[in-house]
Amino acid sequence: MASKGLTPMSEDFSAWYNELVYRADLADLSPVRGSMVIRPYGYALWENIQSTLDGMFKASGHENLYFPMLIPVSYFEREKQHVEGFSPELAVVTHAGGKELEEPLAIRPTSETIIGELYSKWIQSYRDLPLLYNQWCNVMRWELRTRPFLRTTEFLWQEGHTAHAGAEEALEEAFRMVNIYAEFARDHAAIPVVVGEKTEGERFAGALRTFAIEGLMRDARALQCGTSHYMGENFARAFDITFSDENNELRYVHTTSWGVSTRLIGAVIMAHGDDQGLILPPRLAPIQVVVVPIFRGDEPEVSGQVLDEAQRVAQELSAAGVRVKVDTREGLSPGWKFNDWEQKGVPLRIELGPRDLEAGQVVLVERIERQKAQLDRSGVAAAVPGHLEEFHRALHARAEEFRDAHTFSADDYESFRQRMEQGWVYAVHCGRPECEQKIQQDTKATPRCIPLDGPAGEGSCVRCGEPSAYPRRVIFSRAY
Repeated sequence: MASKGLTPMSEDFSAWYNELVYRADLADLSPVRGSMVIRPYGYALWENIQSTLDGMFKASGHENLYFPMLIPVSYFEREKQHVEGFSPELAVVTHAGGKELEEPLAIRPTSETIIGELYSKWIQSYRDLPLLYNQWCNVMRWELRTRPFLRTTEFLWQEGHTAHAGAEEALEEAFRMVNIYAEFARDHAAIPVVVGEKTEGERFAGALRTFAIEGLMRDARALQCGTSHYMGENFARAFDITFSDENNELRYVHTTSWGVSTRLIGAVIMAHGDDQGLILPPRLAPIQVVVVPIFRGDEPEVSGQVLDEAQRVAQELSAAGVRVKVDTREGLSPGWKFNDWEQKGVPLRIELGPRDLEAGQVVLVERIERQKAQLDRSGVAAAVPGHLEEFHRALHARAEEFRDAHTFSADDYESFRQRMEQGWVYAVHCGRPECEQKIQQDTKATPRCIPLDGPAGEGSCVRCGEPSAYPRRVIFSRAY
């Protein structure tokens, strides 16, 4: 039975998702169309994502900076593919200070253009390279169809922008960053992702090559969780980003960009949740353990002892590096609190009542299967970190098992179309955008990526029979 009347996932996954986002206190509706208010619980989840990734970026040699959110519209017109890709989503400021602006200003949909303008000033010599920069900011894209965290008019993200002396170094950077995203997904979000390259029709506007991590959600649809782009000299030529090499010859830099956003919160919700609510990976969960004291209403002295012991348990866990909260809310039954914290996806719950106090134990409940175990009170702080690690492994294994059970191969178009109802499908593909468009019309599926590691792609395209364009089969799926 779904917690607090949540629509079951199997009945209507979209309704389940939307209800859960609001009931679990992740976000609320904004008065501005297509935007959301991220509530403290949701923002704490984003802060954990942000701080983890920020540490990974800095460990790989990147520095943070910040660019303004208003960008002259003329900047977008310098790189033709880029402006064509983003013009339908641009929000533009035409008036300010009671006057019409001499030049309209776009509200940042992404920052390649303004960063390119500044890089042309900052880079003069090969000694200035590489530039390895990242910024955490908000962006705005005027989406027609919105859904909290997955696709909103305004959202939070990071965007890395690097400049290099040559193609090989820039490609290494693009690979390095997509693999950092994959490591984060696996080791922190407990999401098993496939790393691959986008087909020509799915590349980022203005990129020569786009790499991505793709995850399978529990409705058997794919979600692009992060991307990394090799731009070649496209933006360097558009913004005249040149440098003098060791031979004093003038050359264009090669650039990359890469990013993830608050869409990762949507990925966590949809990759792990169930009919009870969220299931949060412990390395990202705002609260890793909730302690619920169970009182006897007719024995206030005993209840006080239970509460004091619950607070001591929390202090010991906090000292052991565990994010913990004691639920001291009054007027709510233990069962109501249990359901509430399960809906919010807290990995572990500790129950402590008068009988547990007398027995010198606590009851530990894990969120995935809701199995209970008794722990000796004196060993709680030492035991819980290990239980959190086991929870992470179990959550990743659960997601991996689901993905593998919903992954198929197809050698003919009829089986390809049938399998598309059940998950994602590996198929030989000719690589032509017009073939991809026909597949999307027939099945609502798109090519998610050409896996860097996957089944060989020799043979003929599953739809048109033309020769394969890629060394590996392409993953097709319906997607968000």
